[in-house]
Amino acid sequence: MSQSSTPRHSRLARHRVLTGTGALVALVALGACTGGGGTSGSKDTGAKKPAAAGSSPAAGGGAQPGSSQPGGSPTAGGKTSAKPSEPKKDGKKAAMRGSGTFQVGSDLQPGTYRTTGNKGLGCYWERAKDASGEVESILANDNVVGTSYVTVEAGDKLFKSNGCNDWESVDPKAVSDAPKTEAAGDGGMFKVGLDLAPGTYKSSGPAAGSAGCYWERAKNAAHDIDSIAANDNPTGPAVVTVSAQDGYFKTTGCATWKKS
Repeated sequence: MSQSSTPRHSRLARHRVLTGTGALVALVALGACTGGGGTSGSKDTGAKKPAAAGSSPAAGGGAQPGSSQPGGSPTAGGKTSAKPSEPKKDGKKAAMRGSGTFQVGSDLQPGTYRTTGNKGLGCYWERAKDASGEVESILANDNVVGTSYVTVEAGDKLFKSNGCNDWESVDPKAVSDAPKTEAAGDGGMFKVGLDLAPGTYKSSGPAAGSAGCYWERAKNAAHDIDSIAANDNPTGPAVVTVSAQDGYFKTTGCATWKKS
């Protein structure tokens, strides 16, 4: 079955990365259940986000010490300094660059942000409760393929981004008169009602050459453990109903989803 009446959380989606040193840390508490980019939890609910090819530190799972990331310049210790935002190709000014550390309240305001067009596993973001740089300071994080939406809360202290395309501020309540009825299986996050229409979608399962298929229905873009309404790792054909009450639909490593 592709869906379950009780939310299941992705173990592998929640990995803590030390962006300052570029080291990808192994799963914290393997027995703990974790949400798709959300905080670690205490119960094992089953679904796992597949480990994508090239997810090791040397292959793009985290920024390497002293490496140059788009939109920033390497500094001592391998950290990346933020540069002022610049106009995007569509004429809009990016809310923040794709690489840098931003202080909530001064460098950026609480709100929902979006990055698009990310390839591979080069894009990493993190919400942090303090500037200690320790693993325990991470509130939520994710490695992005395609598009990601993130809601930065007023209580967050820092937002970190490495190797992502620039972020733009978006209205979390925005809708479209004609949302799409097809979703790329490796497209990342789709906002329900704006990027994707509610309804029942089918996929043939894992895309050719992918490490596995993972889908997730999310209530919001906080990426904490309570954000997940349902998720699964189908190994064959999959069917999922995206509700009009869902905030987002996330998909990685799957064949194209089409509304049935």
